Amino acid sequence: MEPLRIIIADNESIIRMDLKELLQEAGHEVIAEASDGVKAVELTRKFHPDLVIMDIKMPEMDGIAAAKIISNEKIAPVLLLTAYSQKEIVEKAKDSGVLAYLVKPVKEANLFPAMEIALSRFREFADLEKELEDIKTSLETRKILDRAKGILMDSLHLSESEAFRRIQQYSMSKRKSIREVAESIVESAVRKK
Repeated sequence: MEPLRIIIADNESIIRMDLKELLQEAGHEVIAEASDGVKAVELTRKFHPDLVIMDIKMPEMDGIAAAKIISNEKIAPVLLLTAYSQKEIVEKAKDSGVLAYLVKPVKEANLFPAMEIALSRFREFADLEKELEDIKTSLETRKILDRAKGILMDSLHLSESEAFRRIQQYSMSKRKSIREVAESIVESAVRKK
């Protein structure tokens, strides 16, 4: 695993210290530590780590609430730690957007695979989100292009392929994207009404 920049959040300093040692021995950098969820969120926003390892039971804001904020803001993957493995806590952790979950005491054999899973899932979600955004942009462009072609077809009595060819030619001659040309045609038609 490549060296990671990690934030550790646990209200027990001895656990933070042990975890930090374990991570540093494996070549990772612990860039910040927190003893409560509020500070963990603040540090995560400030440093944008590769991973946040956080306890569930903490003062001011628990790890589940902090993880939900970090997940919603898509800052970093969160690996939750807990001394409890109750079904209710696991369900809350899943709903918070946590990408991996470990029961204490943390063992090296469990920690590093859980870290890899959290990172992998975080990247998968980011890729899916980008793909979805690209599809939305493509659909929006298609709608605008269809409207622009329709306007040209009606006003200049062109076929669909001729209207598209004119948009393409204008796009190339003016060094604008097809979407920009289509938007201009639609805006111009709306102003004339």
